[in-house]
Amino acid sequence: MTKILVVDDEPDLETLIRQKFRQKIREQVYEFVFATNGKEALDAIRTVSNIDIVLSDINMPVMDGLTLLSKIGEGHPLMKTVMVSAYGDMENIRTAMNSGAFDFVTKPVNFGDLETTIEKTIHQVLQIKNTLKAIKENNILKMYVDKNVLSFMESREYESSLTDNETIEATVVFIDICGFTSISETETPDLVVKLLNDYFDVMVKEIIAQNGVIDKFIGDCVMAVFKGDYHLDRAIDASLAIRDQIQNLPTQNNFSPSVSIGINSGEMISGNIGSATLRRLDFTVIGDTVNTAQRLQSAACGGQILISEHCFERVKSSFICKKIGNVNLRNKSEKTTVYEVLS
Repeated sequence: MTKILVVDDEPDLETLIRQKFRQKIREQVYEFVFATNGKEALDAIRTVSNIDIVLSDINMPVMDGLTLLSKIGEGHPLMKTVMVSAYGDMENIRTAMNSGAFDFVTKPVNFGDLETTIEKTIHQVLQIKNTLKAIKENNILKMYVDKNVLSFMESREYESSLTDNETIEATVVFIDICGFTSISETETPDLVVKLLNDYFDVMVKEIIAQNGVIDKFIGDCVMAVFKGDYHLDRAIDASLAIRDQIQNLPTQNNFSPSVSIGINSGEMISGNIGSATLRRLDFTVIGDTVNTAQRLQSAACGGQILISEHCFERVKSSFICKKIGNVNLRNKSEKTTVYEVLS
């Protein structure tokens, strides 16, 4: 819904606008706020959140439209102002346009033209918001992503890779912070978020050190994917380092952190998955291999790293493991032989 502030000292204008745009108001496409002069308009901007557009007359008592325009430009640069004035006031209209007004309409108001102007202004506001969002996301991305990765993301190869769906051989790791829900229910949000981010930071550094990729954060759990040569070995190396580092962190507010980890390796589908309607797609992996890794993590206790038997057969010469036995994993019809990686 777009919020539009109408500033005019003509008493009939509010009634006319409510009549002409009653369907858009009823459908909650537009919400109108009204003021009779520039001072009232500034008060409305301070008290009503998320005003996108201002329709302002030029000649008004107390504070005129040109003064209001300058105040809006100083304090609310994202807000777009459309000036409303008579044909004979072209000098003021030119001044307004030179002072940053987005557009103007003339009196008597042609409401068809006014609606077209409003829609054009809304489009401009949305473009600016989307641009700022992209800049913000890009700046955040630059904080965490290697410059070579960023260069790849700007290439045509990256653009084409967004539409590539394929079956790959890889290793998936699920890492959960044990018992973190309890502290989230008793401590302040600021402390909970700080602790969670600190723990995630430890995990991310070790995953990246082994050339793994953070697939997603799921509550207090991390899902990571390892591809390429020795992907299973690198996933286990990262998991061992994460387990040891997390266990060595100091107790905070009577909470001693530990992690439960599930690892599985094999074929999985890699692709851009999500909702086109929401314009939200995540490049991720899916399949039974991924599901089994998550269920291994659910079966693990604090400090445990669990792997399946076929993973054990591949790494038994490189890692010390202990057989746990046959375990019932959720939604698995048969028991799964599970091993714990010790070191």
